[in-house]
Amino acid sequence: MSFFSTSTKEVIATVILLAIVIFLRIVTAKLIRRYAKLSSIMENRTNLVIKYIHILITVLALVGVIVIWGVQKKDIFFTLSSITTVVGVAMFAQWSILSNITSGVILFFFFPFRIGDVILVHDKDFPIKAEIEDIKAFHIYLKTEDGERITYPNNLLLQKGISIINQEFEDKEFMD
Repeated sequence: MSFFSTSTKEVIATVILLAIVIFLRIVTAKLIRRYAKLSSIMENRTNLVIKYIHILITVLALVGVIVIWGVQKKDIFFTLSSITTVVGVAMFAQWSILSNITSGVILFFFFPFRIGDVILVHDKDFPIKAEIEDIKAFHIYLKTEDGERITYPNNLLLQKGISIINQEFEDKEFMD
């Protein structure tokens, strides 16, 4: 006979996993906030990326709990394949949502433009010269010299050529 019963070992492993998850969430949040502060990134964008990372950690923790509690491998495979099928069909119908969220995270870490920059989107049919007003999870808000407000999807920012223009618009009303 062992010192701990099987369920006691599972409870202890689950508590340890929970402690690891809490630790990872705190550490990743601090690291992302430090990166954002050094890169002068807006706090609302930082919070959004932290939220996405926390969701990923939570999903991985749920998989860990399933493994700890000894759910049969065939049951795990069946459940995951069913969930993947449903999510796949849903994402196929709404692929742009996932694409824009992923693009938003990539823009957070790797793109050189910030709110307030004037950019030129090199689109053959519809070139856009505008100031970045805000960057959200799915799209970016732009304002042209003429005061026109444009909502531009994040995934298109990764697909199109973008130039950052260091000059301000001559029209002072534009900045109001």
